[in-house]
Amino acid sequence: MVEVEVAHDGDVTVCRPTGELDAFTVPTLREQLAALAGAPEVVIDLAGVPFMDSAGLGALIGGIRKLREADGKVVVVCARPAVLRLLHTTGFDRMVPVVATYPETRAAFDA
Repeated sequence: MVEVEVAHDGDVTVCRPTGELDAFTVPTLREQLAALAGAPEVVIDLAGVPFMDSAGLGALIGGIRKLREADGKVVVVCARPAVLRLLHTTGFDRMVPVVATYPETRAAFDA
């Protein structure tokens, strides 16, 4: 099971999934990301995600596409080695800024 917390930090919307992102749990993430379409700046904080498979990656990419289609900017926060390896191996980090800590997101949005 995955839980997704959404919070607001000034003008930034923060989406924090917690739990494994796999084929069984991604519908929750998809719904939350779709609901955020229209937010100007979204941080997806993967600190609480110990594992993500290709279904999780697909949900993440699909959600980010919808956010960008609505003219939103997205930054992903991730410092977990297993998840980072997936993001680097697939080239995800070349499409979306990936930073290690939340304080780094402002510089990524401004870049």
